[in-house]
Amino acid sequence: MSSISRIGMLGLGEVGVRLVEDLLQHTQAEILVWDKQFAHPESKPIAHLKSLAGHPRVIAVEAAPLLGQACLVLSAVTAQQAIDAAEAVLPGLQYNAWFVDFNSVSPITKQTLARMVAEKSGRFVEAAVMSPIDPQRIASPILLAGPNAETFLAVGHQLGFSGMTFCSSEYGKAAATKMCRSVMIKGMEALVTESMLAAKYYGVEDAVLKSLNNLFPCPDWSEHARYLISRSLLHGVRRAEEMREVTETVRDAGIDPWMSAACVERQDWAPQFNSALNEKELSAMLTSIRQQIESQGVAPC
Repeated sequence: MSSISRIGMLGLGEVGVRLVEDLLQHTQAEILVWDKQFAHPESKPIAHLKSLAGHPRVIAVEAAPLLGQACLVLSAVTAQQAIDAAEAVLPGLQYNAWFVDFNSVSPITKQTLARMVAEKSGRFVEAAVMSPIDPQRIASPILLAGPNAETFLAVGHQLGFSGMTFCSSEYGKAAATKMCRSVMIKGMEALVTESMLAAKYYGVEDAVLKSLNNLFPCPDWSEHARYLISRSLLHGVRRAEEMREVTETVRDAGIDPWMSAACVERQDWAPQFNSALNEKELSAMLTSIRQQIESQGVAPC
């Protein structure tokens, strides 16, 4: 059983709410939660907070610094908000408290966050979630990096983070692994979206999928393509933010991030067609998107 009696959850989005739900199952800790979107009654974080209503160990705090009452703060916001969210909490951070950052940001951003936390005498741990949060949730594979990472690993396992592994004592290594992976994963989503929508226009989507299977064998390419496209439709805005961090990561490595920059645009473009998520088959999903492009005059980016 973990000795941590109070945990601060910074961000109650898709990742944050799942971590809170699972931490309630794995620990007896009190969980303080705060999200800047709590100010907006119709926001998803408010909906998530309502889903946790009535649980005696979940407490929504009125201001971010109050999360600092916890000896462990977990940050799971969007990439764009990672530094601002940390700045909001740090004035109240306890001496020697853990601050674990799960956000999909560049190595330089992680290093910046580490300095900010160290200036408040906290212990920063860089964390990189290496899969979608579902279905494994708190057991998802998570890389830890930084001078405090190896020490925190045992704490994380006690809290239920069974997929956590030590990556490096150097800040930035976990983030670099995540960012370089995202070049491929988010890039594939963008490429498949572009390929399939064009193929649908020409009536050759089945032939394209069959050809793909020759090079990249997959039990059901149609189902896989629908899944990849659906990720952009559902999470494109957040993915675009992450890919902006990816472009910085690639640029810092001395490579012009042409592909990653284009992926930002496609991911940012996709969510306007999220009504197509109602279609369970690839062909119908593509038809829905194309109809919206053609009938509503949506610029096809």
